[in-house]
Amino acid sequence: MRALDLAIIALFLVGMPLIGMAIGGRQKSSTDYFVSEKRISWWVVCLSVVSAETSTLTVLSVPVIAYMATPAQGGMTYLTLALGYIVGRIIVSFVLLPRYIAGDLVTAYAFLGKRYGDGMRATASVTFLFTRLLADGIRLFATAIPIKVVLAEYGITASYWAIVVALGIAMVFYSFFGGARAVVWVDAIQMLWYVLGGVVVIWVLAGQLPDGWFAKASDVNKFQLFDFTSSPLTGAYPFVAAFFGGALLSMASHGADQLIVQRLMATRDVKSAQKALIASGFVVFLQFAFFLFIGVMMWAFYAGVDPVKDLGLNNKDELFAHFIVNDLPSGLSGFVIAGILAAALSSSLGALASSTVTDVYERIRKTPMTDEERLRHGRIWTLVWAGLLIVCAGLFASSNATTADPIVVQALGIAGYTYGALLGAFLLGLIFRRVTQVDAIIAFVATVLVVGFVILGVKFVGSTPTIDFAKADATRKTLTGWWNTPLGVAVTLLVGGLLSLRHSRGVPVGDELDVKTEA
Repeated sequence: MRALDLAIIALFLVGMPLIGMAIGGRQKSSTDYFVSEKRISWWVVCLSVVSAETSTLTVLSVPVIAYMATPAQGGMTYLTLALGYIVGRIIVSFVLLPRYIAGDLVTAYAFLGKRYGDGMRATASVTFLFTRLLADGIRLFATAIPIKVVLAEYGITASYWAIVVALGIAMVFYSFFGGARAVVWVDAIQMLWYVLGGVVVIWVLAGQLPDGWFAKASDVNKFQLFDFTSSPLTGAYPFVAAFFGGALLSMASHGADQLIVQRLMATRDVKSAQKALIASGFVVFLQFAFFLFIGVMMWAFYAGVDPVKDLGLNNKDELFAHFIVNDLPSGLSGFVIAGILAAALSSSLGALASSTVTDVYERIRKTPMTDEERLRHGRIWTLVWAGLLIVCAGLFASSNATTADPIVVQALGIAGYTYGALLGAFLLGLIFRRVTQVDAIIAFVATVLVVGFVILGVKFVGSTPTIDFAKADATRKTLTGWWNTPLGVAVTLLVGGLLSLRHSRGVPVGDELDVKTEA
């Protein structure tokens, strides 16, 4: 790394929060702060959604998936998930989005409050807050990886803790002052930036790879798209589990997770939100393919060596950052690293704050808040959640050296514990009109317990399930994580549906569940 690279990185890290604050302007109301008074164009929200769900994890970890894939796994089978994502988003666009947007709601969980009551609303919101804290903690840690590699080139040994504190401070500035409008626009800018950085990487790699690399990669299945041979229960990306699980996972993440729903609520109307969400599915597919291809190119460049044993890296997720710092020309290296670091600014703080204030605090308080009070508390909780994210990211950094999975898989695994219950609660209220709030809460808690038990306690020896809470190994494998969300939805619907049979007639459902749109 040279002075030019550091100058580009510093300018970008300082400039992005300032741009966000300038775009956000001065918020005049809590609605403006939380959902930008629904004035943002659909294509900007589309890019923001893509950036929010992939960002640094995609840039750093997805290439590693293709790089490390064995011939039996196939290098592109991760794309099966993305196909499922498209299907899931289409369903959410026509089933849940009209009820959020036309219902003039601030959070997705306000829908549950209208359907069941404040108890279910608070249960879902607290679950979202806890899950998002863990998932975004690991995202923040992921962004610290390239910074650590850059500093090491200058002989500076910086701890991950120090790095995530600096990143957290940068992230909170535009979220605090700019609100949802700043978050969405910064997301869109940074997504375009790091994709352009990926184009630079492919251009440089193409001129350095040996002749015949593409054929060699094909011979070891680096371009294999579907996996129909691995066990659907324990394989990495078996087609049925990855496609069906990806569809349900996308329905949960884009229909029941406030991080994404908040961005969709910032559009002008239902049709705009639908276009943004469906288009984001196709963009994500192309983006996954793009970064997987970079992973295959790096496999050819490094001749498939082990990143930790042969290159001396701390963990395999440092591989892409290592290439950028050591093998890209000066200037280009800084440009690409700046794009990766900017992805740290894909902020969930606004979503966490809006859910805390409107779904939890205001329900506990009992008395209605003025708009001025809601805006003030929104900013206070933005700061609180920023501090908690920094702590969470530091803890992940301390423990990640002994973790085998790529960080993108770890992040998706965290969501697996609760996404099925969250999505199941929404579907339960739409399908079973007899279900009451008590039924829904019992089903929700039962689902989290069942899914947690399966994740932690069920191992497979071949195709035979056993109860074993010891760590999985080569002979005892866990159920592939892509089944966690479908399992959770099934348990919620089963338990809630059975409990609803206790009631003689349907629960009155408000007009918000029968929203009609022109879509």
